[in-house]
This record gives sequence, C-alpha cells and structure tokens, in this order.
Amino acid sequence: MATTHTLSVLVEDTPGVLARVASLFSRRGFNIESLAVGATEQKGMSRMTIVVSVDEAPLEQITKQLNKLVNVIKIVEQDEANSVSRELALIKVRTDASTRGQVIEAVNLFRAKVVDVTTESLTVEATGTQEKLEALLRVLEPFGIREIVQSGVVSLSRGPRGMGSSK
Repeated sequence: MATTHTLSVLVEDTPGVLARVASLFSRRGFNIESLAVGATEQKGMSRMTIVVSVDEAPLEQITKQLNKLVNVIKIVEQDEANSVSRELALIKVRTDASTRGQVIEAVNLFRAKVVDVTTESLTVEATGTQEKLEALLRVLEPFGIREIVQSGVVSLSRGPRGMGSSK
C-alpha cells in the first residue's frame, strides 16, 4: 500500500539538478505531490522538499539512486512526529462591502492575513499544514474563490540538529 513520504534533499546549487532529481521519480512512474526548492544557510546549496506517495521498497530504491547523483549531498525522510511542515497559500476571495467583514473575520480565525484589498476582492496569505489550508478554503468557498496559488511543502526536523553537509 502506498503511503505519503516527505524527503528533504540537500543538493549543490547547480543547473540541471532539479531536472535530474525529478526525472528519477518520473522514470519510476511516481507522481511528485509537492516539490519546493530554495536556498539554505550554506552558500552554494539548495534544499528540495519532495512529497511523494509510494510503497516503502520503491522509496528505498529511489533514495539509493538519488544518493548516487553527484550533486546530491544528503537525503533525510522527514518523520511527521519529529518534523515541522508548512505550506503557503495566497487566496483571492470575491468580496464586496457587505461581505468583506465576514471574510476578514474568517481569515483572522485561521491566523491568516489580508495582504491586498480591492473593491471586489481580498487576497489572503495563509501558512500551515495542508489540513489547515483546506479548512480555510472550505470556509472561504461560499464567498467565491477567484484564484489560488500554493507553495509546496517545506519541512524541517525538530530539535537543534540540521541536515549538515556530509553524505
């Protein structure tokens, strides 16, 4: 049975690394559910957070193949109980003078914030777990969602230790 796994992959910040990493999953027929890439505290390094739904055995094979890539420094599977994971969503909600207050009240309940206002819409910035963002979307849906954009999941292990730079 397939389960969801979150991998943190420390890579050298060089052209083509993202394509090579993504192609390993694609060649095996696995769909990447979420992919976020960004700079790290180490100059010349990037961190990929990859969420994929696979069985344990194929995941182990992919991890071994990822480790063989020259630009991959380290791979850590994030354990849900021992990591902090978040997503960012920007949500444009249809509003008018009569509904704006209700939308702002709902946004505040989710500790989100309004980042742009026009006479016909509000743009909301929300961060949290996928479940929190889905709940916020359900509350805002009756007002009319005009547009949504979401980042991929980013994840860090709990505690003082980081991924470091050794394989």
